[in-house]
Amino acid sequence: MQTTLPVEAAAARLVAELDHDSLPPEVVRGARRLLQDQLAVQIGCADLPWSRAVLDLTRSRHVPGGSRVVLTGDMMSAADAAFVNATFGHGFEYDDAHRASSSHPGSCVVSTALAVGEELGATMRDVLLGIVAGYEIYTRIGVLAAPELLERGFHPHAVLSNLGAAAVVAKMRGFDLERTIHALAIATSHCSGTTEYTSSGGSVKRVHAGIGTRNGIRAAEMAEAGITGPLAFLTGSKGFYRTFVGREVAADAADAFSPDAPFEIERVWIKPYCCCGINHAYIDGARRFSDRVELIESVELDIQTGGNVIVGTRNVNAYAPQSIENLQYSLPFQFALSLLGRGNGYLTHRAYLDGELDLSSGGEVAELAHRIHITPKPELDARYAGKWVGNITVTYRDGSTESLFVESPLGTAENPMPQADLDAKFRDLTVTVMGAEQSEELLRTITEGDNDVPAATLTKLLVV
Repeated sequence: MQTTLPVEAAAARLVAELDHDSLPPEVVRGARRLLQDQLAVQIGCADLPWSRAVLDLTRSRHVPGGSRVVLTGDMMSAADAAFVNATFGHGFEYDDAHRASSSHPGSCVVSTALAVGEELGATMRDVLLGIVAGYEIYTRIGVLAAPELLERGFHPHAVLSNLGAAAVVAKMRGFDLERTIHALAIATSHCSGTTEYTSSGGSVKRVHAGIGTRNGIRAAEMAEAGITGPLAFLTGSKGFYRTFVGREVAADAADAFSPDAPFEIERVWIKPYCCCGINHAYIDGARRFSDRVELIESVELDIQTGGNVIVGTRNVNAYAPQSIENLQYSLPFQFALSLLGRGNGYLTHRAYLDGELDLSSGGEVAELAHRIHITPKPELDARYAGKWVGNITVTYRDGSTESLFVESPLGTAENPMPQADLDAKFRDLTVTVMGAEQSEELLRTITEGDNDVPAATLTKLLVV
């Protein structure tokens, strides 16, 4: 295939030429940490209402196949199993995040790689390579689209997961360069999904991961069947960047896809809090003031413009959450929960979902949330590109003030979650579901398992 499109060719070449034996140890470690966190979240979130609804719907019309659904063991096609598992994995704002692209690659690339790997009879070496290939395409395309993709109202994960899943399949099925280009090009025909759920709710947000993952797998299957896509799918006058981002990407953007560029998967953000990652720097900061909460008169939070769209003043329900989606995307309420020592983890949000946590007007949390003021600061975007930071100023009742800036919240690459804490999160999400013995065996298989064992060795341990 002849092409003069350096960005598209470089993206496809990264997938087609990636080799497991050439991956730096830090990259493989990042893939295993991602695998550990994502599977824990899938297991722990499989019983949420929208997770059960997606499973029931898929059971009623699935394509038979050789890939397992987590916990239940339903055997489906790789596309259907990955659709369900990715939905589980993105179901409660507790999955990994990628700061620079404002997205959540793990639910897409892990679900795709395991489903396709089991279908193909592949090894864990193949699965890990597929995860890396998908993660790098997903995030490197996403970094070039930031911050406009999010600021224009698109959900980056809903958009980018189509491309990530297509890349996983292309790698694991051994597509050549030409077929890989078409798989990625066709995937852009599926890209969609807005962030309106942050304001007016909607559990479909939880399914964005599944939708994009299944569509990306289908895109690769179409390419394998001989269907072709537009060669300028990224940089054309009506391609991805001009359409979704509103600007051109120059030819030198091909350097972003160089195999010598830093691997994004080394920078996996493991989330300690069960809410939108934009809140996390502020939550970390609020915890430092929690011993003086009764002395606080008001709080000023400076925020980046993209973050303000999602959790700040452009979120119409930020100060009056009416649903679990509203709560997980409300900076004032997340800050208040942290400041009051109520917690921002799975149990807190599950309690709200189950009607056991009162956040109504007049209550302690709501009263404090309404003393929190948010101001967009465009200068933070330029100064901290690729990061979600928190700038906090607390005013006390005696008139004094105290300021705190959080650049790298817990879980980010600059402030990583220790392995012991990651293991604790894994156990919190899995032990009550599958028991301690199976949970520990699964954890050992993920962290210490032989790369040459079949992927099915791992997926069988995901079934109770």
